[in-house]
Amino acid sequence: MSDVASAAAPSPALLKVLDGTVDLHCHSGPSPFPRRIDHVDASYEGARIGMRAILCKSHHHSTVMDLLAMKKSLADAPTPMYGGVALNTEVGGVNPSAVALAISMGGRAVWGPTVSAAQHVAAHTHDDGFPTQGGDLHEKIESVLGPDGDITAETDTVTRLVAEADIMLTGGHLDGDSLRAFFANAHANGVKRLLLHHPDFIVDTPEATIEEALGYGAFVEHELAMYHPDVSAPRWPITRLVDWIEKIGPERTVIDSDLGQQGNPLPVDAYLLIIQQLLDHGVSEKAVRQMISRNTAYLLGLEETP
Repeated sequence: MSDVASAAAPSPALLKVLDGTVDLHCHSGPSPFPRRIDHVDASYEGARIGMRAILCKSHHHSTVMDLLAMKKSLADAPTPMYGGVALNTEVGGVNPSAVALAISMGGRAVWGPTVSAAQHVAAHTHDDGFPTQGGDLHEKIESVLGPDGDITAETDTVTRLVAEADIMLTGGHLDGDSLRAFFANAHANGVKRLLLHHPDFIVDTPEATIEEALGYGAFVEHELAMYHPDVSAPRWPITRLVDWIEKIGPERTVIDSDLGQQGNPLPVDAYLLIIQQLLDHGVSEKAVRQMISRNTAYLLGLEETP
């Protein structure tokens, strides 16, 4: 299952840095998008670098139910797996019922609209490197805002549910104005664990919106997939990630994989490659662990402080 045997063995120093990693963005299956690994595979893969936990994400359904269905197969699996729900058309969009169900069954994350967000749909007018599936899922645009431009009652209920459960809420692939309103409402309702996804991929988050999100206590996420040479796009240079870390600071930066797709590197192999590159470019071991272990553990609710 792993390609690591053909690569150079990781150094003990690198493995020490990676020990305790929490991956908040693993695209293991099932999914209508082709996946290389399922959630059980992902758990065993994580053990190669001593991962503390993995959050598995689907754009189309609650992964909480996946994990419960795989409970017997995961009983002896080495890396704890967690799930959540993304607020796309397949679960009724910004649907408090879907959120309440996911939370009641043990969900640790609610993702704002991703593939159903207007910003995401607009990004597909050109080749943005995002995967597609074969078949029409009859998706429609889902928004956190009503026709009047204000936060909808359903959105307000969702953020209150997230706050009461003290779990993570993300901005999904929302545009800048929607994201600002969403995070402002979440902050006002008491959500503590906020994450802004890949600000320079699909969402193209304005700098002022990033600053506002940071003011609400949000963390800014970057993915190993964006920097891996074996992922078709965007293949950004590692110096771009170093620049982002210097700009935001490791205290508020999250690094995770965004991998598991068919044809892409395994998440663990991306950690081995890209984290070593960060270390080689002068990012300290302490900073790396802050971004891959401490901040991520806090957002997943495994720690009370980052």
